[in-house]
Amino acid sequence: MRAARGVTAAVILMVVGQQAVAADLAQAASVPQAGTPVTQEPSPWQLRLRGLGVISEDSGYVNAVPGSDLSYSDTVTPELDISYFFTDNIAAELILGTTYADIEGQATIGGLGNIGKVWLLPPTLTLQYHFTKFGAFKPYVGAGVNYTIFYNQDVGSADALKVKNTFGTALQVGFDYMVDQHWGVNFDVKKLFLKPDFDVTVDGAKLTGKAALDPWLIGAGVTYRF
Repeated sequence: MRAARGVTAAVILMVVGQQAVAADLAQAASVPQAGTPVTQEPSPWQLRLRGLGVISEDSGYVNAVPGSDLSYSDTVTPELDISYFFTDNIAAELILGTTYADIEGQATIGGLGNIGKVWLLPPTLTLQYHFTKFGAFKPYVGAGVNYTIFYNQDVGSADALKVKNTFGTALQVGFDYMVDQHWGVNFDVKKLFLKPDFDVTVDGAKLTGKAALDPWLIGAGVTYRF
């Protein structure tokens, strides 16, 4: 009986020891070894800061004034973009910036000169497709919607001016060139289709019209991926 008990105890110790060794090996296999690269999924959030050139189309008219035309000043302004990646290919981008436009009379109303000046805030949301097969070079295309708010409206030759807030659409194409996992450089071109209505009073006459701004937004800057 004593011999049987000794053999049984020895067998139990061997089994327990083997299980302990197996557990230690499994734990060691799950811990990255020194010098082994650890891959980390990129954050879905991305920021861009660009310098932006705003180039407007010179078109528009005053109702009831045949041959009237309008032109607008071109400007340079900073732009902040916030992107969220749903997948490696699909992202949404919110574009934020503000600028101004001097409005000039042209053609039959050229004698008015500077009609007024307005500031505009055109937040734009685009849905983008990013191409991922080109290494550090990451081109994309996008389309979306814009809502432009006109504020700080000052008159020039006009007695009163009111450019009305309006919706528009946007097309976008650009690329990032990533220097490392987080930082890159960006070039981007957007086209906004923006035609706000306006009310204007000149020499006591109250008139209406449409300003066909339709600006090109050409930007370059830096990208940061969290």
